[in-house]
Amino acid sequence: MVFSTVLTSVPNLYLTRKPKNIHIPIRCLSSPSVSISSQSNLTQFDLKAYWATLYAEITQKLEEAIPVKYPDQIYEAMRYSVLAKGAKRAPPVMCVAAYEIFGDNRLAAFPTACALEMVHAASLIHDDLPCMDDAPERRGQPSNHKVFGDDMAILAGDALFPLGFHHIVMHTPPELVPESRLLHVIAEIARTVGSSGMAAGQFLDLKGGNTVDFIQEKKYGAMGECSAVCGGLLAGAKDDEIERLRRYGRAVGVLYEVVNDVLLSKSTEKEGTEGQEKKGKGYVRLYGIEKSMEIIEELQSKAKNELDGFEKYGDCVAPLYSFIDYAINRGFNVSDLSQ
Repeated sequence: MVFSTVLTSVPNLYLTRKPKNIHIPIRCLSSPSVSISSQSNLTQFDLKAYWATLYAEITQKLEEAIPVKYPDQIYEAMRYSVLAKGAKRAPPVMCVAAYEIFGDNRLAAFPTACALEMVHAASLIHDDLPCMDDAPERRGQPSNHKVFGDDMAILAGDALFPLGFHHIVMHTPPELVPESRLLHVIAEIARTVGSSGMAAGQFLDLKGGNTVDFIQEKKYGAMGECSAVCGGLLAGAKDDEIERLRRYGRAVGVLYEVVNDVLLSKSTEKEGTEGQEKKGKGYVRLYGIEKSMEIIEELQSKAKNELDGFEKYGDCVAPLYSFIDYAINRGFNVSDLSQ
């Protein structure tokens, strides 16, 4: 559920303190040694171009992975959400970016990247149902159940979850990824979407209670965590590196959502409108904007500190650093990449 909210025409977000500069010596094979900071990260690394390239490649793979066949309506409902023009492809892009820190052939990560998008789309279809968040729109278009009905939306989500696992097993090149790594990837995704992961977050969001940190971590942090971890697992990262990716992905996932909350609140306040707050618990609603801004700074620092441990990999880590900056600055509209 990470990176699932589209916000347009919102005010800029200013942190109360300047972010800490992180200096990373660049030592990749084809690059000269230079030093970059978190402030110049986005200018030296073109995240938009990187994201656009992966967006096109992953979308093509997804198009091929979900052909329309009997029964047509289920597949049409699945494709409607997975191939929506407003989809950001954040989970698969983060997966590939994490893989490329340790691995040298991104084709090894594409099946898992596609599976993550399928699982992400399935979770959003179910979240939007009237019995859940009752959301009328998703990814710039009517929610799945608004077009296909509640029954077909449930079936489409149910079908996408196992399709993701099947896609990983059937399409990951065995010469690039050993079977043992695939088992860890499948277990990671299963844990993420299950009763100890995203389902738990949704449950508590529905039932209420002063558990916003747990809800945000499970609903939004879990998908970011899983995406980063799966990329590392596919490439054979060490255990301590996997744990760094886990903490990084979780922090970025929650960071993106807290920033969304603040931007939406400021936009609503500026326009003098009411009733635009989304259903469920958020940091702004519980703590207010000032405290939420402090949480944003803490999450930003936490995510960047985890990446410090990958200093030896040089500028191969640049995409993951850029995700942090993008989560706060929103330097471009990801939805435009599908145009």
